[in-house]
Amino acid sequence: SIPEGRVLSYGGVAILAGNPRAARGVGSVLNAHGAEVPWWRVVNGSGRVAPARPRHAALLQRSLLEAEGVRFVADRIDLDRFAWVPPPPRGAGPRGVEGGHTALS
Repeated sequence: SIPEGRVLSYGGVAILAGNPRAARGVGSVLNAHGAEVPWWRVVNGSGRVAPARPRHAALLQRSLLEAEGVRFVADRIDLDRFAWVPPPPRGAGPRGVEGGHTALS
């Protein structure tokens, strides 16, 4: 689970789920199971709340993130500051992920 005060991109969630090309599918799962997971902590790859959501949902997402201490500048989250970087999986290479990649975007 993405910790309070942190965010992860749809693509990052897809990578963690083992299917790096399934970012759109992550959105579908969050829409279907949003009450069961912290959906508001998942943002697009540029650090914006999902523009496809109805306006009230985008405002709610921003409000929930701000309540957790996430700050916006010009409607974007500073991903260098607020992106969650999960701990490396067991047996991963020296940089955290097989092949040396650590960015989840």
